[in-house]
Amino acid sequence: MGFDITYWNNTVFSLKDNLGFNEVKIENHQLHPLTPIYSRARKRCELNVSKAKFNDDVYTTYKFPFNYNSIKNTFKSLYTKLLIGVYSSEKGVEAIRKKINALERKNPKYAYCKAQLETHKPDIIFCTTQRATQSISALLAAKDLGIPTVAFVYSWDNVPKAMQVVETDYYCVWSEHMKQEVLQYYPFVDAHQVFVTGTPQFEPHYDERLRVSRAEFFKTYNLDVNKKYICYSGDDETTSPLDQYYLEDLAHAVRNLNKEGYNLGIIYRKCPVDFTNRYDAVINANKDIIEVLDPIWKQVGSQWNQVLPAKEDFKMLHNVCEHSEFVTNVCSSTVFDFVAHNKSCIYYNYEQPQLKKGIRDIGQNYKYVHFRSMPSDKAAIFCTDKKNLQDLVKQILDGKLSNVEAGKKWCEIIVGKTPTLASENIWKSINSILNKK
Repeated sequence: MGFDITYWNNTVFSLKDNLGFNEVKIENHQLHPLTPIYSRARKRCELNVSKAKFNDDVYTTYKFPFNYNSIKNTFKSLYTKLLIGVYSSEKGVEAIRKKINALERKNPKYAYCKAQLETHKPDIIFCTTQRATQSISALLAAKDLGIPTVAFVYSWDNVPKAMQVVETDYYCVWSEHMKQEVLQYYPFVDAHQVFVTGTPQFEPHYDERLRVSRAEFFKTYNLDVNKKYICYSGDDETTSPLDQYYLEDLAHAVRNLNKEGYNLGIIYRKCPVDFTNRYDAVINANKDIIEVLDPIWKQVGSQWNQVLPAKEDFKMLHNVCEHSEFVTNVCSSTVFDFVAHNKSCIYYNYEQPQLKKGIRDIGQNYKYVHFRSMPSDKAAIFCTDKKNLQDLVKQILDGKLSNVEAGKKWCEIIVGKTPTLASENIWKSINSILNKK
């Protein structure tokens, strides 16, 4: 579309070396020492405001526990609690946001980023996530220089969870549903600042150029062409701390069905930001059933935001969805990846016997606000008892059970009406903003 794009790169992942993109590296990764504390307090304050405003206890479940395992962490936690006591009101939230901005304008990174902007003179800054504290000073520098700023709300559950860390002139969101959420939770944002674009996340599923034949896909990944495969999509440890046991349950169900004459296998695709070895024992005990197809992501650090997908992963995921029978998972947006290929999704919604005090239960996930967007309880297939899993798997395989029709309606609510046009819509929005200058 004729844009001259430079990636203002705040990550340790070299976009030039890995993807060949023009980049200006942000080498200064400083935050003001108080910014993380104020940011943590801001999130809790926003959740307290939402709880009172909507008379809903769900917002309490978005809070992570305080850390008291050292003198330093104890001080931070006590100071955070003090701030929460002071700022837990709509005016307080506004004040704490201004305080964070004031702190970051004093941060040396602010002057560093301002100098980069003055050198390169961009017409617009597009921030790919609204939840990174590292972006605050960079965006403030841009705003203070009169450069328009845009942020993309990058995950389907982020708005109700008080994950909006940065303030920009404009926002790109997935759908009308998400736009209404932004306006509901962030009264300082006006409707004209929010562009409904869709999300590029699901575009590869509609790109027929990525598709390969079943025979080619199976040959590439050494899969048995005589088997039907069920995809098990792994979760991160925070969302599903006992996730490996759900994989084990699926393996038992598959083994039993194979005794009945089915010829099934499991494709295990881990969560790209799960660095644990917690699945290893289950995988090793079921090597005849489970095939591991790791996402093609490049890891340059141990944090979730230091792992980024390679282009090849778009093709791999497209074909995993296309050539699997269906997917099973704990509460992720994978349901939308698979309904794009007319495939069903089983959500595990029962607790494991290994659950004990100190381990987070998965049941609360389905009570979160973003699950209230389901048009009906048929939008996913919920397995609420371990004993029922085998029968649900059998019904899907036999064509007697599907969530695809309702799942597509849910996908339209969350992902929007034009899932293939998201990238184009984002650029049209950027063009529209530039024309307002």
